Amino acid sequence: MKSPHLLRVEDPPERFAPLIEAARALGLRIGWLELGGTGHPVPPVLEAAAGLGVLRAVEVGEGRTVAVKPLRGAPVLKDLLREHFRGCALVLVRGEVEAPWLRPEGGSWVVAAPGAASRSYTAEKLAEALRKPHPWD
Repeated sequence: MKSPHLLRVEDPPERFAPLIEAARALGLRIGWLELGGTGHPVPPVLEAAAGLGVLRAVEVGEGRTVAVKPLRGAPVLKDLLREHFRGCALVLVRGEVEAPWLRPEGGSWVVAAPGAASRSYTAEKLAEALRKPHPWD
């Protein structure tokens, strides 16, 4: 399985709408990973089931699914990507992760990879770069 590209972000998901739309236009999928927890309440029935030690508690409603999986120990990024983001070309990660930074700047997108010069892209060009094995090199 090909692992998705990771880009670290600080802004809320709404700021990335143009990039997500550009990727979707190319048939690419983007995921969102929020590390560190947000403090949002979990539906009580899912909280109760997870507290009992079920493998996974899932709630399905109109237009979305909410899943709670109890963890033992710290989350492992590789496992999270395999389990939740299969088929994604890119996962935007908000939280502590070793990955290049992505920040919106005016009408463009700046990728700052460690040890490399920052690069600026339009949403369309950034989406196209996701097809490459090492787009930030």
